[in-house]
Amino acid sequence: MEAIWGAIGEVFSPHMVFVAVSAVALGLFWGAMPGLTTVMAMALLISITYKMSTNAAIMFLIALHTASTYGGSITAVLINIPGTPASIPTAMEGYPLTKKGEGGLALGSAIVASFLGNWIGTIALIIFVPMILAIALKFGAWELFLLALWGIAISGTLTGKEKPIKGWISGCLGLLIAMVGMEPMHAFYRFTFGSIALASGISYLPILIGLFGLAEVLKALSMKVPERIAEQVGRIIPPFYMIKKHLWNTLRSGMLGTLVGAIPGAGPNISSFVAYDVAKRRAKGEEREKFGKGSYAGLIASEVANNATIGGSLLPTMTLGIPGSAGAAIFLGALNLHAVVVGPSIQIEHPGLMYFLYVSLIVANFLMYIMALLLIKPGVKLFTIRRELLMPLIVPLCAIGAYGANQFSFDVYVMIASGLLGFALYKMKFPLAPLILGVILGDMADENLRKAMMIFQADGASVIDVLSRPVGTILLAVVALTFYDGIFRRR
Repeated sequence: MEAIWGAIGEVFSPHMVFVAVSAVALGLFWGAMPGLTTVMAMALLISITYKMSTNAAIMFLIALHTASTYGGSITAVLINIPGTPASIPTAMEGYPLTKKGEGGLALGSAIVASFLGNWIGTIALIIFVPMILAIALKFGAWELFLLALWGIAISGTLTGKEKPIKGWISGCLGLLIAMVGMEPMHAFYRFTFGSIALASGISYLPILIGLFGLAEVLKALSMKVPERIAEQVGRIIPPFYMIKKHLWNTLRSGMLGTLVGAIPGAGPNISSFVAYDVAKRRAKGEEREKFGKGSYAGLIASEVANNATIGGSLLPTMTLGIPGSAGAAIFLGALNLHAVVVGPSIQIEHPGLMYFLYVSLIVANFLMYIMALLLIKPGVKLFTIRRELLMPLIVPLCAIGAYGANQFSFDVYVMIASGLLGFALYKMKFPLAPLILGVILGDMADENLRKAMMIFQADGASVIDVLSRPVGTILLAVVALTFYDGIFRRR
């Protein structure tokens, strides 16, 4: 209890409140701008947290993540341009409501749905973290390698859609990038080609900024210019009977969002579509006919799942060190910058940190709800900035963000190369999430595979001995089934 009260006291200190309010305001604005995704915001601004304390960095990124996730629904509802990819189902139902003159009510419903979705994800995180930590303490080097391999495999399978092979190729490309530099166990150089700059490896931060910053700029500039929105949105706060009517839809979508968020690499894009699809299948009669023409059930399902994914994605991130989404991967990177090593022993090595994370999620959620209601109407005009003017301003931020963490000019070139690579992969319809997971988990997979092989060799272990490890055998079966599902999906 002392640790909980200590976390609450620190969160409500003047400095932390200022950090949270600033991050929420920035997140709402950023998420609402077409082309400026949640992941881009976190990737560009992670360098700011380098000079912050660990707790301030956690509060800043959590508040930014929470607010920008909802912010994507603003332009999705008003102009049919999703601020984030996860808001696409929101746009499918919200924009028809706007054309009917119910744009304000659609926005208000999205705010309430986001608020409730965050609560569901946070409660699930609090309940299941101790259980997963207890299991994770039994993991050895072999199990950690299989866990990293499964994270990349499942990410490729889910994000590759009808062609999982593209997702796996993307993940292998990330693994290849992670292999660059000095090998940690025997200190020999790999893939450096005699370059001193590559000797220490390629930092994941400029790669993240390039893939989700510069690449997004190139993608946005290659699209058509969005139409302008109306300056008046009408009533915002939805009536209580509407919330009550969609209560079961809210709970179901929140559980789906949390579950999908806990799957490495799945993220809010998948969870929002899954919840939307389930809501459509479960709808009956007149409500079913409204889908695609302006359905509050579909809009609420999308936004609840979208936001519940935040808590769900932090579940494997904090307990196993495997990010559940691209946003969680960036959050993990920020923790690494502050020498916080997540995993099974996090409660022992960093006592009180998890309690601070829980309280930060709750406070950020309340601030998002309050500030969204207060800022929507006066902020509508800001969301009409043309992308031709906005996107060129993002490019210098990408360069500053890439250079800022290590003050290494080579990182800027890495960011540019990653941006061009990300744009090329986008054009060829290769998913980026497996690549990021490959970069993040590459060291974990490489080091633990080597350790496991050395341990097995020293013990004279046979194949039977390896398969006699229950957790490892289960994970090996899961990895095999993941590849099997991807290969035979069409059949």
